[in-house]
Amino acid sequence: MSIFNRFFNKKEPISPVSISQLQCDFHSHLIPGIDDGVKELQEAVDILGCYAQMGFQKVITTPHIMCDFYRNTPDIIWGGLQKVREELKEQGIKLTLEAAAEYYVDFDFEQKIETEKLLTFGDNYVLIEISYLNEPENLNRVMFNLQIAGYKVILAHPERYPFWFGKKHVFETLVNNGIYLQMNMNSLTGMYSPEVKKQAEFLVNNQWIKFIGSDCHSMSQFEYFQQLDVNPFFMKLLESGKLLNATL
Repeated sequence: MSIFNRFFNKKEPISPVSISQLQCDFHSHLIPGIDDGVKELQEAVDILGCYAQMGFQKVITTPHIMCDFYRNTPDIIWGGLQKVREELKEQGIKLTLEAAAEYYVDFDFEQKIETEKLLTFGDNYVLIEISYLNEPENLNRVMFNLQIAGYKVILAHPERYPFWFGKKHVFETLVNNGIYLQMNMNSLTGMYSPEVKKQAEFLVNNQWIKFIGSDCHSMSQFEYFQQLDVNPFFMKLLESGKLLNATL
């Protein structure tokens, strides 16, 4: 059975008012072998083929950049991007593929703000993430310095940071300070945990989410995506008019 038949030959068709409305997915790990995402070129192409089947027009993939684990550079990322693009063309998959990065907020990243041009997408957006264990002491300074440098800051998956669960004032402060919040699609499916799902719903209800992304690392995650066409919070996001994915 082909990969497309496996995921798309279902009795219930994908809802025309669901994921395809986003037009663009960003935040994924689809350049083979450079972080904890896909390992093989064909897996990346299979996943991107599924995006095309689902009606997406563009995917912006964002490999990790972490000083301790994934020391990716623009040259590494662009080199991998080109290989994937060439294979998409070879296999006749019509999808625009771009790349930026998911920067981990650490001391090394703080230095990069001052010394390097960061990888961005859309209207000079830069995607950052933080530790799941505790809020970094330099977070506010980093976000402020990014903004002073002319970047628009998107914080990846804020619903997944347990030290912020239920803390309304934290998110109000972030949003009021011009920080964009990006939710992971599968947070609404319960893939990560019931607690993350609850926090995701909390953020949706407060209309703080400006972007939603797959954070896709592997083909297995597409099984969860198919639950979204009947998810009331996902539909609430689509109907809110707040999402900016289509502007990227």
